[in-house]
Amino acid sequence: MSDAPRWGAGADGYVRRPGRPGNERPGDGPPARAPRSPNGTDPDAAFRATGVRWDPDRIAFGRIEETSVERSRFRFEKSMPDLVWNAAALEGNTFTLPEVRTLLDGVTIGGKKIEEAEQVLALVDGYTRLDHLVASARFTLSKEVSDDLHGRVARHEAIESGAFRGEGMTGGGGTVRLANGGYVEGVPQDELQGRMERTLTFLDSVSDPRERALGYFAAATRSQYYFDGNKRTARLMMSGLLMSHGYEVVSIPFARKYEFNQALDTLFTDDDATPLMAFIADCAARGR
Repeated sequence: MSDAPRWGAGADGYVRRPGRPGNERPGDGPPARAPRSPNGTDPDAAFRATGVRWDPDRIAFGRIEETSVERSRFRFEKSMPDLVWNAAALEGNTFTLPEVRTLLDGVTIGGKKIEEAEQVLALVDGYTRLDHLVASARFTLSKEVSDDLHGRVARHEAIESGAFRGEGMTGGGGTVRLANGGYVEGVPQDELQGRMERTLTFLDSVSDPRERALGYFAAATRSQYYFDGNKRTARLMMSGLLMSHGYEVVSIPFARKYEFNQALDTLFTDDDATPLMAFIADCAARGR
């Protein structure tokens, strides 16, 4: 794997920045006051439930195209090599898109690390499983499905795949290294189950599936439910929710990695998901 900084790994060692508004943790008391959006989502209520806040009026959800479940699945299957390549490249994997396509055809690639090939094949397994869940109407925004998908995409990398931090034999973790080299604390492992339950309850009250999908991606990424593979798993969950409601899946292109990392830095330092969700919606528009 690449020696580049990776998200979702590191040792607990973050000291909360004093005096920065919006850095309150859920349960610490009322967060900084934010206006209610005309679209109905209260940023403060979102923060109390999910640990992140967002302003839907600054996110162009309409850029995510509405189609049908069948057409969304068809396009998902056709674009799977691209989806897998972008997801792997964002993790530092050096496989090229033609090499990913060759590997998907069952041909090994000379000169590549076994770990990189395993990561690509694990992503294929996760994406294929997601397609089957949507096709059989068994996809749900739930811990059960998230654990299933994580157990596939991160089976070669996470300390314990398919289980939240602290549910197995190993505890701790959750600290994230930022693109700027700093570190931010993840949610303590004994709070993860409650965070997931509150997040799902809150998102169930959000009427637009696109807002629910992007909101889940941001909240799950910030919570760091797993030792590794959090963004990959959250991206699959986001894709499953979009597909199952007849919306096009959004690919986050490797070419926009810098913008992605900047939005992630804001998510982790300020608990503000707006730039990240707006970025994903913009990726949908440019991907048409």
